[in-house]
Amino acid sequence: MSVYHALSRFIGAAALALFALNLHAEQAISDGEYEIHYNAFNSSFVTPEVAQQYGLTRSQYRALVNVAVLRLEDDGSKTPIRARIRGEASNLLQQSQQLEFKQIDEGNAIYYLGSFRFTDEEQLTISLEVSPDANRPPYTIEFQQTFYTDGD
Repeated sequence: MSVYHALSRFIGAAALALFALNLHAEQAISDGEYEIHYNAFNSSFVTPEVAQQYGLTRSQYRALVNVAVLRLEDDGSKTPIRARIRGEASNLLQQSQQLEFKQIDEGNAIYYLGSFRFTDEEQLTISLEVSPDANRPPYTIEFQQTFYTDGD
């Protein structure tokens, strides 16, 4: 099973809601050696059962950043690997929150979840450092996204 399918299973119905609401879909970068997938979404999109299983806090004022790293193999396959992930979320006033990532290892999929707070209609810049190889500099990823409360 690919990491994409495992992530879809984890997010479950929340992923469908995410795409249906025309919010930011999964994004990825690749350099021919590694492929790094990342996205951010409101934590209330995660079902209560999944949140309990993984120890996540659901709230209309909390979001999750999801990161998965794949090593691109010579035969064209992709292998999920462990990585060191660091990150922060900062608003337009440069107020920032450090993200603490939790590793989720499902055997055939490894991904990392970091949580942060937001206010309704808040635009945040998410900055990530992803280190799949301790002997190389980390990959830096930065993206902006506006977050909305879901009214729960």
